[in-house]
Amino acid sequence: MKTTTHEVDNGLADRAVLVSLVTPQDKRSGMNPEQSLAELVNLAETAGVEVLTTMTQNRESVDNKWFIGKGKVEELRAIADELGATTAIFDQELSGAQVRNLEESLDLKIIDRTQLILDIFAQRAKTREGILQVELAQHSYLLPRLSGHGKNLSRLGGGIGTRGPGESKLETDRRHIRDRISDLKNALEEVVRHRKLHRERRKKSGAVQVALVGYTNAGKSTLLRQMTDADVYVENQLFATLDPTSRTLELPSGKEIILTDTVGFIQNLPHDLVAAFRATLEEVCEADLVLHVVDSSSPTRSEQMAVVDEVLGTLGAAGKPTLVVYNKKDLCPPEGRILLPDGGDSLVVSAYDEADLDKLRQTIQDRLAGDTRTFVIPAERGDLIALVYRTGEVKEQDVDGDQMVLTVELNKQDFEKHARTLEPFIAASENV
Repeated sequence: MKTTTHEVDNGLADRAVLVSLVTPQDKRSGMNPEQSLAELVNLAETAGVEVLTTMTQNRESVDNKWFIGKGKVEELRAIADELGATTAIFDQELSGAQVRNLEESLDLKIIDRTQLILDIFAQRAKTREGILQVELAQHSYLLPRLSGHGKNLSRLGGGIGTRGPGESKLETDRRHIRDRISDLKNALEEVVRHRKLHRERRKKSGAVQVALVGYTNAGKSTLLRQMTDADVYVENQLFATLDPTSRTLELPSGKEIILTDTVGFIQNLPHDLVAAFRATLEEVCEADLVLHVVDSSSPTRSEQMAVVDEVLGTLGAAGKPTLVVYNKKDLCPPEGRILLPDGGDSLVVSAYDEADLDKLRQTIQDRLAGDTRTFVIPAERGDLIALVYRTGEVKEQDVDGDQMVLTVELNKQDFEKHARTLEPFIAASENV
């Protein structure tokens, strides 16, 4: 057992023992219990919790009543009493009955990994959309567990697990919560409608969008800020960015594209949260290019990349054109950096190295660029000429009588957006 000591300014902060149960099924699934528990420590500290110690139990299967074994419950109670813990945080998801049984036996606030992540999101949500999404996820999580969170929700203060619906709706019955879930879904449907209209306007204008995705704390917001001078919150902590941010990025050619930062992913990301944030994450599906940002200094980067790929698959964005950006090379040990693939569909960078950022901008431009097409457009059709300039890079421009001849570098995605309009004006000598 490993014990850690932390200085906490707020005397009311939760003081927690972190608990993990490891079963043979977990090991067969490829999960690394030690890494998952270390991530839970980071999550707890991000939520403002003082982590007192961690404990792990290896067991053949989950105990339906206690989750961990009865003997381990007694050990947890002794440790909590000795250290003065107020909370026990479990690295796996608990049922309402397990929460109730553990609370009654331990007289502690019981939190699981899902509730901890939801709590961090509740702290970070700033926009109306973000707040609605988090509250929907919290209610969806609490509804089937309502009977198991009595003491948890009734405890005074604003500690983990009690933000959002927990504090203000203690005595709300299931029917009221279902009504609230329905109201939240309706409100978010309106958000989805507005977002869809916004995307359609972008498509009509020929705007090109690039989406930043990646594991939480991979450095996506830092890249956005360094590349676009965006005024975004950047901090070395999990889920520093919750609400998506879009900024204009100028490529070396002078063409401007939209670069969008998205919420970071994490292993065992709550299903309710993925569902609630689907409207936001759909921006990834609409992107012309996805930048998968990876913390190259992380010893678990391969596992983190697999998590991101899995979530992208869930969203239906698995087949999108993707550039893997191995970030934080300045923090990566030399022997680890040698193993990083550089070139083709991947790039190794530091967000604080201007030469690397220039290389990244050029690579984005190269990935977005594609076939060269020649268009013959009547000179009086200024609308079509302007469309060509917006959606591609004009390499040559000539006048042939009353017609404009434009040689344009136009990528596949751009051409498909306006194919119906532009195909009739492609030079007859070209094969479309």
